[in-house]
Amino acid sequence: MPAAGTSSPARRATMHQPPCTRAHQAAALLLVAATFFLTRLLDRPLSPPPCAAAAPYNTWPWPHRHRDLRIYVYAEDEVDGLRALLRGRNGDVAAATCLKGQWGTQVKIHQLLLSSRFRTLHKDEADLFFVPTYVKCVRMAGALNDKEINQTYVKVLSQMPYFRRSGGRDHIFVFPSGAGAHLFRSWATFMNRSIILTPELESPELKFSGPDKLGRIDYFKHLRNAKFCLAPRGESSWTLRFYESFFVECVPVILSDEVELPFQNVIDYTEVSIKWPASKIGPQLLEYLESIPDERVEEMIGRGREIRCLWVYAPDTKPCSAMSAIMWELERKMRRFHQSAETFWLHNRSIMNRDLVEFHQWRTPVPLP
Repeated sequence: MPAAGTSSPARRATMHQPPCTRAHQAAALLLVAATFFLTRLLDRPLSPPPCAAAAPYNTWPWPHRHRDLRIYVYAEDEVDGLRALLRGRNGDVAAATCLKGQWGTQVKIHQLLLSSRFRTLHKDEADLFFVPTYVKCVRMAGALNDKEINQTYVKVLSQMPYFRRSGGRDHIFVFPSGAGAHLFRSWATFMNRSIILTPELESPELKFSGPDKLGRIDYFKHLRNAKFCLAPRGESSWTLRFYESFFVECVPVILSDEVELPFQNVIDYTEVSIKWPASKIGPQLLEYLESIPDERVEEMIGRGREIRCLWVYAPDTKPCSAMSAIMWELERKMRRFHQSAETFWLHNRSIMNRDLVEFHQWRTPVPLP
């Protein structure tokens, strides 16, 4: 202890410190405020959000990814029956054949995922699982009929323990064109919890007979002369006519009451399109369209130019593409934990089935959820 009447070094240092004035307090507050705002600024991503350069009104709320999504892509020879859903019963339907036409998205998405930065080669690392099939193309080629498609899907799903583990919640399927998932007749029984993509790609070849037949090039030339392009429902509630409108630069007029449009968390469709009740199609619709000022039409077409990059199937490294948007939507559906009515777990985190068999010991075929 220091002697009486003397001060310790710590106390002498305290006694010689200048008093804390209001000026010091104000400076400290300014320092805290500056630190707060600088920290907020540095927390923001340095690169602009996708499509921001193309969207002056800056309405692209793409989130900053805190961790990468991981997707496992099943190989065609990995699961018994999967090759038939890709190549037909005899294995003679080429992927290049299926890349053409309205159902080409099944092939395009598959190929882009194979080279994606989100792909993992290890099932245990995967957040989601992609099941590649080209059933629309295979069916159109006569390489599988409806009964064979249904039986083969059930067979394939029964060979997938990871599908069983989650009840299908983390498995992705693609069903293009208007038929959608109904190409697999029992989809509502076995895939009702799965992620189903129903994209569109190209317009079909138009070959009308007669001297005034309208080829595909002529068809698009006619559309480019229009201010408005009608987009009625097709085989289902959606149609590729809607997407064509953005590339020929006319305002799409949606005539399908039940339509579900993609990426609704990002796009305000009232800025780029019109939706009209199907029950009101007639002279009233024509009168309404004629009443819209040209300035508003040009504004809507201009906004359409800004978002049409989202309909282009480019690699997910492109900041604005269909694949980038799909990855964002898939990440929103990603779960840290998966379960189904047939999945159980113990204190040591082991995943079990109803018979208390550990997950990695499950044998195929597994009962389907």
